[in-house]
Amino acid sequence: MTHGHKTNTAFDEYFNSEHDMVRKAMREFIKNEITPNIDEWEEAGEFPREIYKKAADLGYLGIGFPEDLGGSGGDIFMGIVSNEELMRSTSAGFVASLGSYGIALPPIVMKGTREQQNRFVKPVLAGEKIAALGITEPSGGSDVANIKTTAVRDGDHYMVNGSKTFITSGVRADQLTCAVRTGGEGAHGISFLVIESDTPGYSVSKSLKKMGWWASDTAEIFFDNCRVPAENLIGEENQGFYIIMENFQMERLQLCVMANMTAQLALEESIKYAREREAFGKPLKGFQVTRHKLVDMATMVEASREFTYRVAAKINAGVNQIKEISMAKNFACQISDQVTYDAVQIFGGYGYMRGYIVERLYRDNRILSIGGGTTEIMKEIISSIILK
Repeated sequence: MTHGHKTNTAFDEYFNSEHDMVRKAMREFIKNEITPNIDEWEEAGEFPREIYKKAADLGYLGIGFPEDLGGSGGDIFMGIVSNEELMRSTSAGFVASLGSYGIALPPIVMKGTREQQNRFVKPVLAGEKIAALGITEPSGGSDVANIKTTAVRDGDHYMVNGSKTFITSGVRADQLTCAVRTGGEGAHGISFLVIESDTPGYSVSKSLKKMGWWASDTAEIFFDNCRVPAENLIGEENQGFYIIMENFQMERLQLCVMANMTAQLALEESIKYAREREAFGKPLKGFQVTRHKLVDMATMVEASREFTYRVAAKINAGVNQIKEISMAKNFACQISDQVTYDAVQIFGGYGYMRGYIVERLYRDNRILSIGGGTTEIMKEIISSIILK
């Protein structure tokens, strides 16, 4: 079964006709609006801002968000459909940057007041503003409980000082859902503030140059006595760590889907190449070693995707999946590591050349086992659950 083209009864367990309709429409959108420009955007290190508006007008940015906030609703699997089809652009950097609102807005949707939601969620879902999430700091990535950026209450404002790094959409973001330290040390002293980029004292580095995800602008952000209105506090003071943890679950699910699609695309490219490419007078697919490698790749992709879907179905049903989503992320990344490696091997010298999709997939893949919590952090989470 070619993933996404047909449905069968097993597939229907996860996706219904509405999902299929959105998938078809999004695939057309990607094919017509995105893929023809993607190489240019990769080289430029960003894509035109109007893409946010186009995607918003078609309802794609609103998938998974409440309709009364300008969203288009839909369950977890609608979000998966959207992510899978966006990944067909072949640029995970484009997907990450366009989708940075997907990790920046949920804390505001979950814990924000109606007024905050109107101010900070609606314009983003309308494609008018770009939102980013600010958690990682130069002093430590995965050590979230050790956030150093401080927010000190000063009348009806907070005075924010510190910095964030590796922030996806950071160069162009109009607003940052930012984790700050309002209390004592450790997990219990963290809060969330929405900091607007035009706040005096807020400054942004040049776009950071990365191994992969080129089409995504990534920045370091600095706060020098930024006066942020206290009304921008999301939820209660010093309760931010729990919001971060909750937010991570959905981010990890999105990363599973990105890893599975990276592997899927690498597999599709390899199959195409094996049919067309000749070596020693016969097509590559004529060699048992190639055929068997492709079979192993296809099996791994299928297994990983099913695992992700199963976990997603349980999350959709309200079942706690902290252990399983951590396992699924590690598994999906392992598979994607292997399949992108094998794809480059099948392509030989061409697999190492810019302009070949497998070269980009191989580079873009490497961040997936680091972002959203590293493989090692996932193992710590899993071990804390299975050994307690």
